[in-house]
Amino acid sequence: MCLVDEAQGSCSLTTGLGGCLVVAAYRIYRLKSRGSTKMSIHLIHTRVAAQACAVGAIMLGALYTMYRDYIKRTAQDAGEK
Repeated sequence: MCLVDEAQGSCSLTTGLGGCLVVAAYRIYRLKSRGSTKMSIHLIHTRVAAQACAVGAIMLGALYTMYRDYIKRTAQDAGEK
């Protein structure tokens, strides 16, 4: 499966997917206690929270990769000279 092959290389994919599922499950669980909020608004908030979690995990993974590839490598190259 392609998703499994990609997940072995980076932790951000599995973290983002897991966080998205956890946020969505929690918000659906809280559906009964939504009060006077319309169903459509509640579902929109659920989607936005789940997407924010996934995008945040991907962004942190990208920042870590940039740090590892550029800053850390540059420091190692300067130390070798």
